[in-house]
Amino acid sequence: MDSSARFIVIDDDPLNNTICRLTIKKALGTVQVMTFTDPQQGLQFIDEQYSKLAGDEKETVLFLDINMPIMNGWEFLEKYECLNNSVKSAIKVYILSSSVDDRDIEKAHSNKNIVNYLAKPITKETILVLTNPK
Repeated sequence: MDSSARFIVIDDDPLNNTICRLTIKKALGTVQVMTFTDPQQGLQFIDEQYSKLAGDEKETVLFLDINMPIMNGWEFLEKYECLNNSVKSAIKVYILSSSVDDRDIEKAHSNKNIVNYLAKPITKETILVLTNPK
């Protein structure tokens, strides 16, 4: 993945969003990182922006928290599933959570829209592995 990669972080904790943004930029340099504390706003952004980017070669990584008020990560994924396939194909979804509940991990692994389940906090090494697969 090159420096034109994009990242979206959806987590109700502004501090975690800041940590993610700084870690991603430390690992990769100049990249676009959008953060949302409101999952509904994040979903709306994805729907509106990625509908316009059909055929764009840039890959987007989405880090999604599970435990959030108003709309949790699982509810977000139910609505995400309804988006156009061209939108979903441009985004790789990773759960980024502090939950160590085996049920959450199993649920994440059984969801076709989720690439993997990652534990908070995200690290520079994890970012480098995700963006430079072997």
